[in-house]
Amino acid sequence: MKWVCILVSLISLSLVTGCSKVKPAATQSHTQNSTLAPLGSLQQCQQYSGLPEAWQNSKTAGMVWIPEGSFQLGSNLAYPDELNFGQAQRQVTGFWIDQTEVTVAQFSSFVKATGYITDAEKQKQAAVFSPDVDNPKQWWQLKSDYTWKTPNGAQGQPPLPSEPVRYVTKNDAEHYAVWLGRDLPTEQEWEYAAKAGSKSDTPLHQAPQDTHQHPQANYWQGEFPFDNTVEDHFQSVAPVGCYASNAFKLFDMIGNVWEWTSSAYHGAHDQHMGNYAELRQQNSTATQYVLKGGSFLCASNFCARYRNSSRYPQEFDLAATHVGFRTILRTVE
Repeated sequence: MKWVCILVSLISLSLVTGCSKVKPAATQSHTQNSTLAPLGSLQQCQQYSGLPEAWQNSKTAGMVWIPEGSFQLGSNLAYPDELNFGQAQRQVTGFWIDQTEVTVAQFSSFVKATGYITDAEKQKQAAVFSPDVDNPKQWWQLKSDYTWKTPNGAQGQPPLPSEPVRYVTKNDAEHYAVWLGRDLPTEQEWEYAAKAGSKSDTPLHQAPQDTHQHPQANYWQGEFPFDNTVEDHFQSVAPVGCYASNAFKLFDMIGNVWEWTSSAYHGAHDQHMGNYAELRQQNSTATQYVLKGGSFLCASNFCARYRNSSRYPQEFDLAATHVGFRTILRTVE
């Protein structure tokens, strides 16, 4: 079974210069109808309740409108599966997307309203990041008692309401989205929102830092997997919105937790165009789906997937330490 970013050693580099064209939002119905959470700093994120204003009273509570436009999918400067063998410029219609990753508080309200039981709770197992100095090559273990309610184990510290919900499968994320009348984003929608009109492509090992080399996302600093220097102020997951937003006012599109998409994973973008062996796979029932954005476990010496074109395959029914999600809404009735 393949794990996420940290279990793989894929590697090789190449790069696509991104180019995006974004059209401004034009219709009255797409104006922001609720106040967005005051986030973007360590002080603000630590004070956040985890519930956006007008939660459950507005269909777009906590969401940002992303105008239609085009962008360059993938990257030529990163891992091979980020290469784009198809049309360079991809057109995306407008949609609403969560400003932050879905929080523990939001997911808790869903569970309270529906009685939903997650896959990790039913399976009594999840993939838990558990590095062992005596067995340094084994970083993951299947464990029980690790769920969205107990992400640090049954005897561990409970999650903050403002943390991104974790230990959720694609199935869990979809149930939550349906409850709100929403969907999971496709990979193209997610990446378009993450790039936010940027025309630059990020080289593989370029960490998300400011000009003073201060971390601008929650990722691993130091030698992975045993030495985390915590320059980003967090040993593990961070509350949502602790760092500056992108140009679309979205938080944590890089780092913190990987995010589910609805797109099946079939290797590099449109790779089947030059590889006939992939044709049958394109029509098979998918068991792996694309994760986006990297996580707090991505480090420069292993993984380095803290970029907006980053992607990784994940089994649809596997809950893990560093995987969460956010939702989108394509139409508002």
